[in-house]
Amino acid sequence: MPGWRSQWRLVLLNSLTCGLEICVAAGITYVPPLLLEAGVEEQYMTMVLGIGPVLGLIFIPVIGSASDHCNSSYGRRRPFIWLLSLGVLLALLIIPHADLLAAYFTWGGRTLEVAFLILGVGLLDFCGQVCFTPLEALLSDLYHDEEDCNQAFAMFSFMVSLGGCVGYLLPALDWSRGLLSVYLGGQAECLFFMLILIFVTSVLITMKVSEEPSCAGVAALEPGPLLEAGRCGVPRSCCYLLKCKLRLLKSGPLLCLLRTCWSMTPAIYRSYCHVPRVMRQLCVAQLCSWMAVMSFMLFYTDFVGEGLYEGVPSAAPGTASRQRYDDGIRMGSLGLFLQCATSTVFSLLMSRLVRHFGSRRVYMSSMVSFTISALVICMSKSVVLVTVMSALTGFAYATLQTLPYTLTCHYHKEMEVYMPKNKIKNLLKNGIVIKQDSITHLTAVDEEGGLAHKLGGTNGHAFFSQDGSDYYPLPTDRMDLPTGYEKRGVGLDFAILDSTFLLSQVFPTLFMGMIVQFTKSVTAYMASSAIFGIIAIYLANHIIFDQKDLKS
Repeated sequence: MPGWRSQWRLVLLNSLTCGLEICVAAGITYVPPLLLEAGVEEQYMTMVLGIGPVLGLIFIPVIGSASDHCNSSYGRRRPFIWLLSLGVLLALLIIPHADLLAAYFTWGGRTLEVAFLILGVGLLDFCGQVCFTPLEALLSDLYHDEEDCNQAFAMFSFMVSLGGCVGYLLPALDWSRGLLSVYLGGQAECLFFMLILIFVTSVLITMKVSEEPSCAGVAALEPGPLLEAGRCGVPRSCCYLLKCKLRLLKSGPLLCLLRTCWSMTPAIYRSYCHVPRVMRQLCVAQLCSWMAVMSFMLFYTDFVGEGLYEGVPSAAPGTASRQRYDDGIRMGSLGLFLQCATSTVFSLLMSRLVRHFGSRRVYMSSMVSFTISALVICMSKSVVLVTVMSALTGFAYATLQTLPYTLTCHYHKEMEVYMPKNKIKNLLKNGIVIKQDSITHLTAVDEEGGLAHKLGGTNGHAFFSQDGSDYYPLPTDRMDLPTGYEKRGVGLDFAILDSTFLLSQVFPTLFMGMIVQFTKSVTAYMASSAIFGIIAIYLANHIIFDQKDLKS
């Protein structure tokens, strides 16, 4: 297939990614004024914005792992994408019409309007954030090769960044003077109508292009023999439920989906807690990296308004202090837009950067550049320099949207190497990688790939030391080949990665206010971001990027 055609297919496949990011960015940007106008106090408004991430932390592991085990005729990922997209669409309808919905109930009044607004905001943030997990898993299912996976997630990052650019720009436009706004009833109604059109179009395009292979039977489940009850930790009732797919489908696909999720929930959370070492090290570094980036993004505009422009947000409208603050907010929004634009450029270049410099150097350089930018922003009083540095942080944003997911795909492609169970973990310490070729054969390979011996037969297995001089026989009953590595679905591990993103939003909103109150300076926002960046650089050094890192 020609290169341009495959790239165009990737654009269409990721159109829902772009549509989701547009709706989340535009909706969450426009929602705070609506909440304030409805009478919600500022301290409670920030709590409302935290509802979505908190719910996401609870339900993401269920949705991610359930999509690994889904046996629907529509595919594994698409039923979840449809349901979550329906939630986003419902939220886009509720938010601008909360007053009209409350008017239908004479007993509700202003309180019911606020309740509908909170429902819409929570639904938009929750469904919008969680829907990225099955979309990421869908890309992993469709693109198995490492090079194709890199290109797929580079395009994913590009579409997220592009969606952020459009999402930040749409609320800044004046829709109130157009004929459509007059017909629909105002600025908010017109904006959300445009978001609905964009979102529905993106959903239909992605669903049409994805062509996800359906799971015709239980054998289609991945990875490995998941239905062997007692060996994979999945309850026997769950295995029986999955094996009896046809009988359950007669009661309706939604009921089947809900019953599957309910019966599998204990096993899902056990797998969620027992994370393989490679994923644990990646997730810890990812969490700290996102903490640095999100601490910057969430509070950058307030830092520019109060710190650089010396404005006062609580000043009366029309005063000089308030005017300076509003000017700073606009300049801060420009900085975030430039960050998204820079992230878009680096997303397009990401696969080439990884090919030429390697994943480790790209990840480390992105976090180093981010940390330097945050430190410069802390110390500088120049608006131009600060804006340039904010644009440079887009490199880290693009990297965090791409590399952790391609690394996870790489881990799952060679699970016997990166996710071994305890019985063969000590072999890795001696520089030996055990690969399973079949039920009765092993391949012993050194870290450089130079030594390879196929060993097998029905009487037992063996492996050689790194130099090939020592021979170690292993009886068949001592080596459990079918369960020689962790049985995990890629959707569950993507859910863990996405949980780090949600956690990075929850922590700053809880503690940053107290830190600023204690230091009496909004520069603490950027200083905290720089500190998290330094810690992230240290933790990124411990990420397993390839087999050479396993020995260390």
